[in-house]
Amino acid sequence: MKFSTRITVTGIKGSKGKLESGQEYDSTKIYVQTELDDSKGMGKGTASIEYGFGSSDEYHKYKHLPFPLDCDAEMEIVTNGKTQKTQIVSLRPLELTKQAKGA
Repeated sequence: MKFSTRITVTGIKGSKGKLESGQEYDSTKIYVQTELDDSKGMGKGTASIEYGFGSSDEYHKYKHLPFPLDCDAEMEIVTNGKTQKTQIVSLRPLELTKQAKGA
């Protein structure tokens, strides 16, 4: 199930290399500001949650932008039949959108 939402990206980290075993890795993690659960009156404020976001190429697309970064995001909930996870499919920084409209 895909859905769109506005998020605040607090950080981004790319990683690419090879383990001692010879296995290669190539990924980007983004950190998204998320409200803490206050349903029991014992949480206040926000925390950053880590999401996988493609290869290290994604890091290079966004590294030059100022953070935190407000974005429109397309997200997807997927399951293996037992557990579910939310993943980020695409990001569209709002500052870039504003610049394109002003051009």
